[in-house]
Amino acid sequence: MTSYKEILRLSSLGISNRKIAVACGCSRTTVQNILSKSRELGLSWPTVTDLSDKDLWRQLFPKEAAKPGYKLPDFEYVHREMAKSGVTLSLLWLEYCDQCREVGEIPYKSTQFNKYYGEYAAKTKATMHINRKPGEIMEVDWAGTAAALIDTDTGGIIPAHVFVAALPYSGYAYVEAFLKQDQGSWITAHNNAYRFFGGVTRILVPDNLKTGVEKHSKSEVIINKAYQEMAEHYGTAVIPARVRSPKDKATVEGAVGLISTWILAALRNQQFLSLPELNRAIKVKLTVFLNKQFQKKEGSRAILFAEEKAFLLPLPGRLYELASWKIAIVQYNYHVSIEGQNYSVSYEYIKHKVDVRITENVIEIFFEGHRICSHPRLKGRPGQYSTLEIHMPPNHRKYAAWDGDRFRTWAARIGVNTSAAVQSLLERHKVEQQGYKACMAILKLTDKYPVERLEASCELALSYTAQPSYKNIAAILRSGHDRLQKEVPVVSSSASEYGFTRGADYYKRRDGK
Repeated sequence: MTSYKEILRLSSLGISNRKIAVACGCSRTTVQNILSKSRELGLSWPTVTDLSDKDLWRQLFPKEAAKPGYKLPDFEYVHREMAKSGVTLSLLWLEYCDQCREVGEIPYKSTQFNKYYGEYAAKTKATMHINRKPGEIMEVDWAGTAAALIDTDTGGIIPAHVFVAALPYSGYAYVEAFLKQDQGSWITAHNNAYRFFGGVTRILVPDNLKTGVEKHSKSEVIINKAYQEMAEHYGTAVIPARVRSPKDKATVEGAVGLISTWILAALRNQQFLSLPELNRAIKVKLTVFLNKQFQKKEGSRAILFAEEKAFLLPLPGRLYELASWKIAIVQYNYHVSIEGQNYSVSYEYIKHKVDVRITENVIEIFFEGHRICSHPRLKGRPGQYSTLEIHMPPNHRKYAAWDGDRFRTWAARIGVNTSAAVQSLLERHKVEQQGYKACMAILKLTDKYPVERLEASCELALSYTAQPSYKNIAAILRSGHDRLQKEVPVVSSSASEYGFTRGADYYKRRDGK
């Protein structure tokens, strides 16, 4: 489904319709229609942040499903794809039909599609020239050449992966080495690059790494969720380079080559024992590189960047905090378990799948794109619970004003056996509150029976099982077994001085044995 929210967000950043279409995997016509309709209805990015794409689609096109129309092909895209080896007009028509079905529109027949494309191609013979604007694009990638660290324990070589971010207008660049090419290093590198530049570009062009782009095909572009969140935090748009198209990020490709020569090659004969030591050396070489005079024009990268910096978007108040995502199922105790800790969700979502966003300090839980709750992240011993009263079913909420210590204190005033029974009930549930109802029922038995009988019943129930229930104790009281237990005298084996006891021999004789 078309990402209507993302189209409005990118438009609010001043991104052109063509670039929005590339970023969202749709045609420019679709982008233009959505923006036009949103202006008519007075909808804009800040006002639609709480809506899902499905809800926004219903507001923008309430009658679209009932009155489908022909979808105009994006012939600029078709013309560009036809230049690629192996791509035919029939293949592009089939892809166009699939796109039409996704949005509920009627595609042109192949003969009409071919006719209209022929007319477009006859009029279009000029190639496009990409103009670089100051503050518009930041291109990012990992350098193909790794730096090296010395392992202080073994003396072996540890590879250090080099991140490069470059601004096409000025050629100004940021370089940093990391031990891993994982999500954490990728996001940290972007945070540090933005801080180094002192601002944010409107467009971010990464290569198609899994840390940035999950899928990039002819029909769709799926950005890694954490990477997309980071882009939204900084107010930039992620438009990945096309697969196997280095010209889409020529600046960073060129910067990688220059940096490999000016920085990594220059450091090849030096030995570094730690990552901070390597990055300090890289910083020195990078400063020289950025201030080096151009060979074919006046000035340097640093001088051009001084002009470009004024066009960068301002940095937000804080750096982006990396978040990871997991899918969880809400259990019958209306909690989800995340890394050994438990967080409550409203009981209506029991057995539903939810998306969980995990940061260093906060756990956020989403259902179908809507945030339904958040908790401070629990730390320390595993098995802790963060439970909000509003998430409890009504029969559990009734006892929310109580806590386990209050039940324990009440039971202790009755007796040690009652206290043991209550403690057993509180400990057997994953959520202590789930035992409150049974504890209350046991202790309220004193309204009907004397406390001595309740204590005796708990003692008798504990002799049967280590985990007595309310039903066990109530049944003993109703039947009066607690009183029978007290009335039956206990006769020791040596107490028959004034009587006799029939032993095993007596019964053996009766059986004829």
